[in-house]
Amino acid sequence: MSRARKFRFSIDRGGTFTDVYAEVPGEPGFKVIKLLSEDPANYDDAPREGIRRILENYSQLTDNNEKIIESSGIEWIRMGTTVATNALLERKGARSALVISKGFADVLQIGNQDRPYIFDLQIKKPELLYEKVIEVDERLRLVRPNEEARPKTDNQLLTGVTGEQFVVLAEPDLEVLKPQLEELLKDGINSLAVVFLHAYACPQHEQAVGKLARELGFTQVSLSSEVMPMVKLVSRGDTTMVDAYLTPHISNYLESFKKGFKNSLADTQLLFMQSDGG
Repeated sequence: MSRARKFRFSIDRGGTFTDVYAEVPGEPGFKVIKLLSEDPANYDDAPREGIRRILENYSQLTDNNEKIIESSGIEWIRMGTTVATNALLERKGARSALVISKGFADVLQIGNQDRPYIFDLQIKKPELLYEKVIEVDERLRLVRPNEEARPKTDNQLLTGVTGEQFVVLAEPDLEVLKPQLEELLKDGINSLAVVFLHAYACPQHEQAVGKLARELGFTQVSLSSEVMPMVKLVSRGDTTMVDAYLTPHISNYLESFKKGFKNSLADTQLLFMQSDGG
């Protein structure tokens, strides 16, 4: 028997079909609806249409003539979707640029040199997600364990989140960077991935650039120190670049989905499954 006091929805939105599992208050068991994920002749959004049909059949709060769905009777909606995966495979993400430490403009293109098919004579790399690269003259140097606590230099010394110490060899010149970022905006690029060499431990330089970018009007700014603070530059950079490329697409879908409900689901728990299952 269902113990739900409000409607609960678990949704799997795939590339072909969308499955809507619903716990209905006062009804035994659960209800399931299967829809085509894309059917523009009959509905705008398959998950929302599945919710509407369940509410239409089992809720007294729904007006059949209303295009906006009444959400006060919904406790939560949990969704797994391939929206992001499909956008990545079809290269339908946001126009993006990469901001990276000087001297490393090609590091994501070079990658880690993995060869899954070692005898393949024609290596085909995936297309780059970013359109342009800006190199920033910034650099930190790790103070080695056997080195003096404070090297013989007047440069600033930072303690990273790892407990390691870093010498600031060069800080990003925001006045030099500003016109470069403005040029990206003029070209219609509104999404930015910022990846600096030792940002996993000392995020200050990335944070300064991120603050400037947001003030200038970039709608998406992904900092590697926030997205994936790990040592390996290529892995951290790839993940940050994907975040910058896909987040606007996901946000647009999310806003579109929520607008179909009264009060934009402000009082309803809406959760999306992550790639790790969380």
